[in-house]
Amino acid sequence: MSYTHFKFETDADGIALITFDSPNVSMNVLSNKVMEELGQIVEKISSDDAIKGAVITSGKKAFCAGADLSELGGGMAELEGLSETEAKQKLFDTAFLLNTKLRELETCGKPIAAAINGLALGGGFEVTLACHYRVMANDTGAKLGLPESLVGVLPGGGGTQRLPRLIGVMNAAPIMLQGKQFDADKAKEQGVVHEIAPVSEIVAKAKALVKEDKLGAKQPWDQDKFKIPGGGPYHPAGMQVFAGASPMLLKETYANYPAQRYILSCVYEGLQVPMDAALRIESRYFTKLLMRPESRNMIRSLFLSKQALEKGVRRPQGQDKAEIKKIGVIGGGGFMGAGITTVSAQAGIEVVVLDKDQEGADKGKQHALDHFAKGVKRGKLTQEKADQLGALITATTDYSALKDVDLVVEAVFEDSDLKAKIYKMIEEHLPEGAILGSNTSTIPITSLAGSSQRPEEFIGIHFFSPVEKMNLVELIVGEKTGDKAISRAIDFVAKIKKTPIVVADTRGFYANRCVMRYIEQGMYMLTEGVKPALIENAAKMAGMPVGPLSLQDEVAIDLGYKVLQQTKKDLGSEFEETPNAEVIEKMYELGRYGRKNKKGFYVYSDDGKRLWDELDQFAPNGKLLAEQPSVQEIKDRILYAQALEAARTMEEDIVADPREADVGSILGWGFAPYTGGVLSFIDTVGTADFVARADELAKKYGKPFEVPQLLRDMAAKKETFYGRFGGAKAAA
Repeated sequence: MSYTHFKFETDADGIALITFDSPNVSMNVLSNKVMEELGQIVEKISSDDAIKGAVITSGKKAFCAGADLSELGGGMAELEGLSETEAKQKLFDTAFLLNTKLRELETCGKPIAAAINGLALGGGFEVTLACHYRVMANDTGAKLGLPESLVGVLPGGGGTQRLPRLIGVMNAAPIMLQGKQFDADKAKEQGVVHEIAPVSEIVAKAKALVKEDKLGAKQPWDQDKFKIPGGGPYHPAGMQVFAGASPMLLKETYANYPAQRYILSCVYEGLQVPMDAALRIESRYFTKLLMRPESRNMIRSLFLSKQALEKGVRRPQGQDKAEIKKIGVIGGGGFMGAGITTVSAQAGIEVVVLDKDQEGADKGKQHALDHFAKGVKRGKLTQEKADQLGALITATTDYSALKDVDLVVEAVFEDSDLKAKIYKMIEEHLPEGAILGSNTSTIPITSLAGSSQRPEEFIGIHFFSPVEKMNLVELIVGEKTGDKAISRAIDFVAKIKKTPIVVADTRGFYANRCVMRYIEQGMYMLTEGVKPALIENAAKMAGMPVGPLSLQDEVAIDLGYKVLQQTKKDLGSEFEETPNAEVIEKMYELGRYGRKNKKGFYVYSDDGKRLWDELDQFAPNGKLLAEQPSVQEIKDRILYAQALEAARTMEEDIVADPREADVGSILGWGFAPYTGGVLSFIDTVGTADFVARADELAKKYGKPFEVPQLLRDMAAKKETFYGRFGGAKAAA
């Protein structure tokens, strides 16, 4: 029998080599068709007496990336119109299929080994756990992990049952709950794999383990007198682990992420019963999880939508992909410019770093060299590779070095006059067809493009700080920006392995408009007399990564002040004074610039940070409210203010696709990931209920909570953003 996704061959010793190699894709995934073929292969191994055992490996660079979440997303759409009972049964049958096939694999009566040549994540790792023996390559950067919780689901192929039985609950917990990955050395140390070796030797070593078959083709948990390492829930030591796990999980997640809670429940309940019953428990929790909006929203935004954007779904029609080989970074000595230089060189792009003087340019290059040196120290780069990447960077003050670049990113201070002078110097040397981008975070692109001789080739390329860690890049289209500029900018973002969203031009664009509503609410509450600690903690309880005051410290208060002054200058008499403006100006006057000078809303020291104890001065008459608002009230203010601003950007056609709004909100400023993003948050609450609550907040707190007409119209029709704007394309 021939297979589409596997190659099957048997050697003279009767050991089958099963090579997982799906056609026309760069990465193996566990699709329904793959699972069907795997079932056929297991039946063949089990029933053919000539086959004494088998080794499973991959024909690709990676072993397997896990389950096909695209199929899972499509399967969710098929549940529409079914009753809750019917939907649960359909989901359970789908979820339990993988567990059934892998259980058949490990109980087939023949020894099975996995030769792990590369990355094995999620379902891919679970396939190897269902094998009796594992040999892992130690020279390919191979890693193992169960990252499902990061996209709102749980390991559904026995991972919550086999891994704790293999290495104990304490060692398995961070792998399952935090999605931590580990390399071959760590895998061997923890007992996850039996042997590690160069990739050229792993199949031979796996076959040797199959021949020796010390386990007698039975998993440890199927052996008599098996004991869970470290003890199960009923064991004194194991009981202590679970007693501490729940409060620790609550502290980390504030009960916002059901996936982590369900994983813990799977482990606790599953370890008390035999494996067959344990796998049914896992599949039941998997089903229960997929019925929740948090999981559906996270899968859609953090996997399906993100993947679509990274593949260039927003590339204008008629534009082809192009290779970005060389770029220029102006203001490369600054924090943002140095970061852009680093990620570009890291992606193999030649970079010309320009600054006002050689010292500034050298500083930008040194930042990148220091980053690569850290990679060497941590074992992520060889010294040879670090040297190669460093050699891609040229630090200079000579603008003629831009004569053969494909694209330039300007990253100087938020000063329109300064930027205009720099554009003139750039365009004296910029080759025909090259793209000029600005990393401005607030100044309208159409305004800046007015200083360019080639506005059709001018685009906003807005990175987020710190560039090395933040994966979103906002591409801002000015009035005259051409399709080629958009396409080339998408190519650049793809090359540096970040996620692009394409938005229309407006002050603050999309991300900064929304995140400013978050920071403003923090300052508004400060001026109302709300306790600073309550503001910060309630924000984190709402799902934000840091409080609004802490975020302003990170962004830098002096930068906020400069942006404020530029906005006042640009808007003139139309500028509206707000409480947050008064707070920013006072903090700037006091020389409190944020983390950068170790004093802002927080005070920073070697021991950490604490809220500045003089923030009461911003409260009415310097006195905090005698009766403080509830945590829920603050959470609503924080989430609703951001979501309403996102709805306004949809109304104004700043953002055209709800996928970009959602992905941008999570990757750009960390909007509560469990919601799936700002618009998924509104859709999940329900537009009618959302509008009703926003109106309540508007009566108390004014303009930030005014509901845009688009949202009122949608509420009246009971529409959702994905229903109205996304359609099948956005939900795919």
